[in-house]
Amino acid sequence: MAKTIEGVVVHPLVRNADDRGFFEELIRVNDSFFGEGFGQLSHSKMYPGVIKAWHIHKTQIDWWYVPFGRLRVALHDKRPGSPTYGLTQELYMGDDLPPTVLKIPAGVAHGCRALGETPTHLFYVTSNTYDPEEEGRIPYNDPDIGYDWLSGPPIK
Repeated sequence: MAKTIEGVVVHPLVRNADDRGFFEELIRVNDSFFGEGFGQLSHSKMYPGVIKAWHIHKTQIDWWYVPFGRLRVALHDKRPGSPTYGLTQELYMGDDLPPTVLKIPAGVAHGCRALGETPTHLFYVTSNTYDPEEEGRIPYNDPDIGYDWLSGPPIK
């Protein structure tokens, strides 16, 4: 699953570290990948093994950052007419990986599984404030997507 879904952005962050710790900027209002703007900032804590899938939005954009723990993130393009329609993309985010912010476009189903032995925290910005009419759900085991949340990484 090395292909990237159209409109998905994995934005690398610059971490400035010294003896005191580190500082990194996550999102600036003038970042090119943040053009849709700010609606809400949320924080989700997930215990090891928790699966949150699938979510999808009609118009809302999400930007995800994982400051603690590790997530396996899966994305599936459900946008008819998209050049990557039907493509599934998988990636990992976490405090032991290079720091990134993930941009998830509207119409791209998304979910995650918390990995490891400690809780994982997800901070996410959305382009709109919460609206139940905007929030869509798809079962985690949807046969049309066909993603196996319980599988492990391939053994090489």
